[in-house]
Amino acid sequence: MRPDGRQDDQLRPVSFQRDFTTMSAGSCLVSFGDTRVLCTASVDEDVPRWMSGSGKGWVTAEYSMLPGSSPERVRRKTSGRSQEIQRLIGRALRSVTDMTALGERQVTVDCDVLQADGGTRTASICGGYVALHDALTRSMQQGKIDTHPLTEPLAAISVGIVDGVPVLDLPYIEDSKAETDMNVVMSGEVVMSGEVAMSGEGAMSGEGAPLNFVEVQGTAEGATFSRDELNALLDLAGKGIGEIIALQTSTLADPPAPRG
Repeated sequence: MRPDGRQDDQLRPVSFQRDFTTMSAGSCLVSFGDTRVLCTASVDEDVPRWMSGSGKGWVTAEYSMLPGSSPERVRRKTSGRSQEIQRLIGRALRSVTDMTALGERQVTVDCDVLQADGGTRTASICGGYVALHDALTRSMQQGKIDTHPLTEPLAAISVGIVDGVPVLDLPYIEDSKAETDMNVVMSGEVVMSGEVAMSGEGAMSGEGAPLNFVEVQGTAEGATFSRDELNALLDLAGKGIGEIIALQTSTLADPPAPRG
């Protein structure tokens, strides 16, 4: 039995609260158990100088842990760890964004960890996708872009081997002692009640393609892992990500309220 009573293949309670703030074009408070991250998406009607005239846009991300997000106060600085995580978030979000459809504008997704209990980077990707989706939907509502630049759903989750057992969605108490630690990012469609979850306006009928890998970060922390264990971890991640994408799709089923 895991410390919180979950099954090995069970996610922590997951929730997405849209428009948690009203100043940014899109925002989402994402919770995975006791991990909570505020994700906001801000649209700039311009691109970095090196992209000027390309006809394409850009999506980037910033990540930080607030001082009271962990038992020991986190200093207000951009550490090497934060830079590595925000690059991961940016790469993941760009993988499902049509930069030509976005046009010459930049979207910055800020992910601020309010409370950390493991899986902050994967939660940031999941919440960042929701915030980005709403920000781009509002750009469509305002007539700034013609088609939704997000091409398919995106989500991420942590998996690991703890006491010799592959488990899904590790809180800190498990992550801190895991023999193998892995973060998996995947994109694609999932089938729900005969419909395909899409990232655009509502759902569409269809078969649904299998999820595809965007990024896999795996490390043997205490012991090496076998190919069979790797396959088991990837299968766990696919199951969890499918469930997260279904929840994201349900959350985004109705468009956000228009803004002036």
